[in-house]
Amino acid sequence: MIKVRLAMSVWHLLLFVSCVPGFVISAVVTLDSIKIYNSHEWLKTSKPIVYFSCKGEKKTRLPDVKEVNVSYAFKGQESWQPLTELPSKKCKRCGFYEEDKLKSDDVFDEWEFCPSDFVDSDGKYRRIKDREFDATFLCPQCVPLAADSNTASGSHDRPKKGMHVAVVILISALVSTVLIIGIVVAFKYWQKKKRQQEQARFLKLFEDGDDIEDELGLGTVI
Repeated sequence: MIKVRLAMSVWHLLLFVSCVPGFVISAVVTLDSIKIYNSHEWLKTSKPIVYFSCKGEKKTRLPDVKEVNVSYAFKGQESWQPLTELPSKKCKRCGFYEEDKLKSDDVFDEWEFCPSDFVDSDGKYRRIKDREFDATFLCPQCVPLAADSNTASGSHDRPKKGMHVAVVILISALVSTVLIIGIVVAFKYWQKKKRQQEQARFLKLFEDGDDIEDELGLGTVI
């Protein structure tokens, strides 16, 4: 009874600590399934020796993976599990490799392995390398870490989005101002031309009236 209570207390303590902001906790990653499409060995009759490794960590051989184009599923309880542990908000340089007895080991693929990769609610992350492998990883503890990472990245993007909106508003205001000024200038120019045309028509009427008076001799009579 005491052992059960102690185990429950430890579990609650770990749960509480994992919820504390800024506290660094590692998330366990296991291999859920894998299928390799290619063997880099010259002798295709020999069985490939596949292993997983992260930079600075030991190799984790996959003893069950012996054939290409065969899907292997795991329970996460195998003796060689887990593959690695991912710290919160930090990535590792990891990959799948094939041991080579004659030269350096062959690389299936290397990538930055991050907690933010596990965005699915079931805690799974699938990675496919064309003509090399198809692997699915399992890390339920990485799901809240991925959510926190996405929330943080979203908060960092907000100032940039706000800046873009401000630039768009400023450009729109400038364009509108220039357009209004252009319309006002064009309207005043039209008014000026119209006024000049009316003045010219009025003067022409006076000149025509003087010519008629001269023709009729009215000016002399007066």
